[in-house]
Amino acid sequence: MIRQIEHDRLVEMIENGEIGTGRGQNQETSLKRPGDTRWGSHYVTVIRLANMWQSVTEVLENVLVDGEEYETRGKAVGLVQKMETFEFVFILMLMKHLLGVIQPLSCALQQRDQDILNAIFLIENVKESLRSFREFGWDTFLQEVNDFCGANDISITNMDDDAPKRISKRNGSNIKNYHHYRVEIFCQVVDLLTQEMENRFSEASTDLLSCMACLDPKNDFAAFNVHKLVHLATLYPKDFTSTQHTELFKQLETFVDVVRRDARLNGIEDLASLSQKIVETKKDKVFPLVYRLIELVLILPVATASVERVFSAMKFVKTDLRNRMGDEWLNDSLVVYNERSIFASVSNERILKRFQDMDTRRNQLSRLTDARAT
Repeated sequence: MIRQIEHDRLVEMIENGEIGTGRGQNQETSLKRPGDTRWGSHYVTVIRLANMWQSVTEVLENVLVDGEEYETRGKAVGLVQKMETFEFVFILMLMKHLLGVIQPLSCALQQRDQDILNAIFLIENVKESLRSFREFGWDTFLQEVNDFCGANDISITNMDDDAPKRISKRNGSNIKNYHHYRVEIFCQVVDLLTQEMENRFSEASTDLLSCMACLDPKNDFAAFNVHKLVHLATLYPKDFTSTQHTELFKQLETFVDVVRRDARLNGIEDLASLSQKIVETKKDKVFPLVYRLIELVLILPVATASVERVFSAMKFVKTDLRNRMGDEWLNDSLVVYNERSIFASVSNERILKRFQDMDTRRNQLSRLTDARAT
């Protein structure tokens, strides 16, 4: 029903000349269900709810009138009453803005091939955007909320009036709407998100990422910095002694000159490929401390982002129908699921041959497979 109503609305707007047509414009769409593990999916849900506001409310009103069950009509009444309030729109637009600020960083951190320098810039950009939005974004944001309410026939709250009694009683005294929306909602939510960013990406964490980025082999080691890499080694006191710090400094200076001149190492774009080439050319024996530092840098993303990715994938593997699977089977299934791009290149014949070679079987697996297919 939502899709049909939204389609009819778009057709009417096109006929009236309110919107244009073209490739990729004003396509048929619907609401998106937010994911349980990927909070970034809520951003798309919020955007579509705001864009399809009239269609959603019309569907709820139709359910209110034509719903067959009393419980369903009651839910529709509650949703319509809650949605057509200034506070609901205020929070909707606030989350739309905040999730939009964080979305580029979220997408960058979910990439398997992480661009650390880009991630650092995005982290700093998010922090600065949140600070600027808190200090200078109130008036523009409030006007956006008022415009949305005006376009959808929703009563606009006067910020100079007293807040409703249910809000005032909670604080023990009467407060203005301005204080409620500006201090208790706007500032509090932005401050909470800013603090979360500081906790997750503290100065020490950003410093660590900045040092890691110095090993990036792109553009002929353009980001290489010996002093930062030595500082990175000091963050691992159990792996590098104070004496080895001096040795590492000299090895790094020689290492970057050698790899830049070695044609076998030209054109490498990521640290994993660099480490493989270092082993192939036996430079790990010549620069053991440098190679140890590279190993530590390669381990860090695996110990953080990969773990988060595994937990996100677990709900697809361990379902209600397979909730009693053992740890070994669960682990193997998660490896196959998370590395599915690699396993997709493995042919069925190779898999059958591997199982055939594992044990003596009365029949050939390939023959059984062909027979079943027939």
